[in-house]
Amino acid sequence: MNLRAPAVPLITIDPYFSIWSMADKLNESDTKHWTGKPHRMIGTASVSGKEYLFMGDKPNSLKMEQTSLDITALSTNYRFACDEIQLEITFTTPLLMDDLKLMSRPVSYIHAKGWTNDGKIHNVTITIMVDGEICQNLKYEFPTEYADLSQPGFTCGEIGSKIQNMLSVAGDDLRINWGYVYLASDHDQAVVTATTSTNEYGTLNHTMALSITLDTEQNAEGLFAVAYDDIKAIEYFHEPLNAYWKKDGQSIKEAIKQALSEYDTISNKCELFSSKLYQDATDSGNEKYAELLFLAYRQAIAAHKVCVDPNGDVLFISKENFSNGCAATVDVTYPSIPLFLLYNPELVKGMLRPIFKYASMDVWHYDFAPHDVGTYPILNGQVYSHGTCPTWQMPVEECGNMLIVSAAVALAENDISFAQENWSHLEKWCNYLIKNGVDPDNQLCTDDFAGHLAHNCNLSIKAIMGIASFSILNRLAGNEEKAEELLKIAGSMVEKWLAMAANEDGTFRLAFDRPGSFSMKYNAVWDQIFGLNLFPKDTFTAETRAYIEKYSGPYGLMLDNRNNYTKSDWLVWSASLCDNKEDFTTIVDRLWLAYNESESRVPMTDFYSTTDAKIENFQNRSVQGGLFIKLLIDKGI
Repeated sequence: MNLRAPAVPLITIDPYFSIWSMADKLNESDTKHWTGKPHRMIGTASVSGKEYLFMGDKPNSLKMEQTSLDITALSTNYRFACDEIQLEITFTTPLLMDDLKLMSRPVSYIHAKGWTNDGKIHNVTITIMVDGEICQNLKYEFPTEYADLSQPGFTCGEIGSKIQNMLSVAGDDLRINWGYVYLASDHDQAVVTATTSTNEYGTLNHTMALSITLDTEQNAEGLFAVAYDDIKAIEYFHEPLNAYWKKDGQSIKEAIKQALSEYDTISNKCELFSSKLYQDATDSGNEKYAELLFLAYRQAIAAHKVCVDPNGDVLFISKENFSNGCAATVDVTYPSIPLFLLYNPELVKGMLRPIFKYASMDVWHYDFAPHDVGTYPILNGQVYSHGTCPTWQMPVEECGNMLIVSAAVALAENDISFAQENWSHLEKWCNYLIKNGVDPDNQLCTDDFAGHLAHNCNLSIKAIMGIASFSILNRLAGNEEKAEELLKIAGSMVEKWLAMAANEDGTFRLAFDRPGSFSMKYNAVWDQIFGLNLFPKDTFTAETRAYIEKYSGPYGLMLDNRNNYTKSDWLVWSASLCDNKEDFTTIVDRLWLAYNESESRVPMTDFYSTTDAKIENFQNRSVQGGLFIKLLIDKGI
C-alpha cells in the first residue's frame, strides 16, 4: 500500500473496542483509542538475551526496525527486523458482512511469525501486553481486577473494573467503563501473567501479558486473540440489549476459543475478500481509489454496533464520532450505505429500524422524519435539537434520506416487504417533500456545521430523489398509477430546479437566490444509480468540469463557495457525477493526497481543509462507507 495512512487500524470491533497506531511506525508511540486517548498495547520480542520493542512505547527499550507496513481491507501487516530475526505481525479483525455473527464477534487477532535474519536458529518469545485502561474511560477511573481463566490448551487473562456500571454514561469523547478485556492464545507454549500499578490515590490498575515462545525453524508462528465482552451493548428504548454475537447464548470464552480455532480459514477468507475488493475498486477508479477503500472498510463498519432487537431483528447502530455522539443518525446512515448495500443490505435495514420505531411513538409529533434516536449507547429517543424543539430539525434532509435509503434497500434485496412494513411513514414523508421540497425554506441539512440555509439547491435535489424513491417503491409494490404520478411530480420539480438553479456558465448554485454561487450536487447521484434519468443527460457536464478546474484546492473539491473545507463522502459522490473515469480519478486522487500528507494523525476524517489537509472536525466516521459509491454504481443496485 502506497498510501501513508493518517492512522493505522489495529483492532476495529465497534465504537468502544477500537485501537489504532497514530504514527508511521508501530513502536513509535502508544497505541490509542480512536478518540486519541491511550489504549496501550505493548509488543516485544525476546531473542538471544535481548528484548526488542515492536509495538507501543516503552522507556529505554531496544526497538526493532520496522521494514514495511501494508494495510488491506481486513488486516494490517507489519514487518520488523533486528540482527538475529525478522518478524511479521498481522492484525486482523474479520469484518466479513456475509456472516453477521462472525462480524460482530468481539475478537481480534494478532498473528506473529518469525524467521532467522543471521542464518542461525533462534528461540523467540513474543509478548503482547494489554493495559487495563482499555476497559475504563480514563486510566485509574476505577480499580481493576484480574483473573487467569486458563485451562489445558487455552491460555487467557481477563481484566475488568471492580465497579461495573453498565450503560451508565452516554456521550462522544468517551470510552467504555464496563465489561472485560481478554488476552488469549491456544498455543501450547503460551503463558499469561499480570502486573499492577497505582496512581497517587492508590487506585489499582492491572496490565496483563501473554507470551508465546517460538523458534525460527519449525515452530515459527504464534496467534494471540484480544477480545472484549461489553455484557450489555446498548440501551434501546429503555431495554438493555446484547450484541448480535450473543444471540445463540455463546459465552465470551467460547467465542474466543472458536475464533482461535478458525483463524486459518478466516484469514484465507479475509485475504480473498481484500483481493477481490482491490480489483473491483481499481477497475472502478485506480489504485489510489482502491487504497482509500481499504483504509475506509474496517473504520466504517466498526463505527457501528450490531445488536438484536426484542423482535429478533438486526440493529446496526452508528455513533456520530466527534460531532455529537448521536446514535442511529439518519444523515449519517445516508452517506454510509454504499458499502452496506454492496455487501449486506440487512445492515442498512438495521440502521433504519430505530428511526421507524421512534417515529411511531407519540412523542414524535412531526410530519417529517426524525434525526436520531439518542446519544450512543443510550437510544431512548432523539436528542438533536433537544429532541422535539423545531429550531435545529432537518425536515427535508431526513425525509429524503429515509425514502432514498428505503428504496435502495428494496432494490438491493429485490424485496419490498421492509418498506411495506413502514409504508405509512414513507408516504407521509413523501407528501412532506411534495409540499416543502422544491424550494426548501431556512433549515439545516446534513452539513449542519455550515448553518441554516434557505433555497438550498442540493437539498432540493434530495427532495426530488426522495419523491422519485417513493415512486420506485410504489412500482415495486405494483402500484403503477401512483408510481407514475409521483415520477411526474419529481420530473416537474426537476424542470423548476433547472430554471432556478442555473448559473450563466452552465454550473448550478448553492442556493436559488445566490447567482454565481457553487456547491457539490452529490444528491443527484441517485438519479444515476436508480436509472431514473430525471435530469437531462448532460446536466452536470459543466458542473463537474468546474469541480476540477475552478472549485478544487490541492487536497480536494470544496463543499461549496462559502469555505475551503470539504467532506470526503460528498467529494467521492460528486466525482461520481463525472461522465468518465479520468475525471473521477482526478478528483478522488486529491482525497488520497490529503490523507497521505495530512498532519492530522487520526482515523480518516471526513471533514478537512482542501488547502492544507488538516482536520476541521470529525474522525473515525461511519460515513466513509460512502467512498464505495463508485463501486455501487458500477456493480449496479
